[in-house]
Amino acid sequence: MYSIDQLQQKISNQLKSLPLYGEPSGLYKPITYTLEQGGKRIRPLFVLISNQMFGGNPDEALPAATAIEIFHNFTLLHDDIIDKAPLRRGFETVYQKWNTNVAILSGDTMFAIAYGELSKSIPELLPDLMKVFTKTAIEVCEGQQYDIEFEEQKEVNLEDYIRMIRLKTAVLLAASLKIGAMVAQAPLSEADKIYSFGINLGIAFQLQDDLLDAFGNQAVFGKQTGGDIATNKKTVLYLKAIELADSDTAAQLKKIYSNANNELNEKVRLVLGIFEKLNVRKVTEEIIEQYYHTAMSTLQQIDIPDERKNVLRDLANAMLKRDH
Repeated sequence: MYSIDQLQQKISNQLKSLPLYGEPSGLYKPITYTLEQGGKRIRPLFVLISNQMFGGNPDEALPAATAIEIFHNFTLLHDDIIDKAPLRRGFETVYQKWNTNVAILSGDTMFAIAYGELSKSIPELLPDLMKVFTKTAIEVCEGQQYDIEFEEQKEVNLEDYIRMIRLKTAVLLAASLKIGAMVAQAPLSEADKIYSFGINLGIAFQLQDDLLDAFGNQAVFGKQTGGDIATNKKTVLYLKAIELADSDTAAQLKKIYSNANNELNEKVRLVLGIFEKLNVRKVTEEIIEQYYHTAMSTLQQIDIPDERKNVLRDLANAMLKRDH
């Protein structure tokens, strides 16, 4: 079986071979800028790892893996506009480096390129792959819309939030695993199990992302610390803080989030102070552990030799042990 490093190299080589260096350069330069930033390429890795886990040939899954990576990066270009995020992976976001119109149009082009790459998959599997890919793309957009609406809603509960991150983040991780299994022609029941594993791991991963946004090291994490607080995102930390706070503290936190005149650094400082006071960090870590445990229990149920699961298990562990 290929190692994670070997699979990453396959993905990197495939992305470098894409004919994205044409004209107009104003359209394609932001795309190459985005794809050349690298990152861990978790989603395409999931495609290839799942594929070889079920006895497939990862080279046959490369078109789907490439499609998912390009689609994921398309969503980031648009998300960064919505979130007004200045940094992504430690680099200027595309709309900051160029402008909003360029980021929108380059993102749209990436969406089209993703479908073009998926179409290079094994022909007889393509209709089913397209169904999973398209359903997932729609769900990701649904999750993004819920995320936008939650910023304005006065009341959001944890169940609502989990549903949102399931759509916005987890379904793409889960679909990556399922598509890899499908290309390996795994039984549908096993492909569904690996999808369920991905959903629970994806929720844990996003909750960890929320935690790192508040308490992470910006130099390591690659994104602006406190960005969720700055944009009034009602993440798991905020929701648990409201739940655990006394009435005065809850009212204070809601006031900070509703006051558009707060100086940004002061706003972040005040909110983090409340989070620390209520021990929200530890509570969030416990929720993350619950979803991670459910994911691992599902992985254990998949009917293949346990040693074939080691690469996926190692990657899942690494995902949830990112630097704080």
